[in-house]
Amino acid sequence: MKKPVIGLTPSLDSDHYTMQTRLHYPKALEAAGGIPLLLPPLSPDTVREASLICDGLLFTGGVDVHPSYYGEEMLAACGEVCPQRDEMELSLLRLALERDLPVLGICRGIQLINVGLGGTLWQDLPSQTGSTLCHSQRPPYEMTVHTVHVEESSALFSMLGVREYAVNSTHHQAVRGCAPSLQAAARSCDGIIEAVWRPQSRFLLGVQWHPEFRFEQDKGAAALFSALVRACGT
Repeated sequence: MKKPVIGLTPSLDSDHYTMQTRLHYPKALEAAGGIPLLLPPLSPDTVREASLICDGLLFTGGVDVHPSYYGEEMLAACGEVCPQRDEMELSLLRLALERDLPVLGICRGIQLINVGLGGTLWQDLPSQTGSTLCHSQRPPYEMTVHTVHVEESSALFSMLGVREYAVNSTHHQAVRGCAPSLQAAARSCDGIIEAVWRPQSRFLLGVQWHPEFRFEQDKGAAALFSALVRACGT
């Protein structure tokens, strides 16, 4: 059986001369039975052609999505942004929706998906919500720092099989207003949305935590990548 090709998006450094991604992402995809393909931010035509090679997409973590994409001015507490990456990933998301490609978003990825479908973000959790929950841990990132409550009606619950799930966490932004076509799949104890899914899609899931750091030791983390790869064959 042919292994599915999963396109994954890289980070760009500030001078845009290099692109990179943590090896945890492609290793997790490989372990799940997929073939990872790094997608550089090139011309729109090239991005479209590259997307046609892919059976699914993984939007990875990285810098903040520019607030202009969800109709807000940038606050002082907003972090580094990369409009070039935003444009490329939003284009890829539209292409994925056109073809109903399976999509998994991690950290920045869940935020990008939400914005691309019409939702909004908290630009900075500490200053805007006052939450004292540890959402931005220090290494090692394989360790868990808080739990999330998983909605039993969600696709995420069918993957994890538990209502309370321990996660790692390294973010200062999060989904604020859920996009109309998305549903919250998990929340932390302070009410922050930690996962979303799109019921009408073949597979579209976003999580705020980083399962790529834990796929070798946590069956739940591995299950997310396996579900993505499996959906590519349906």
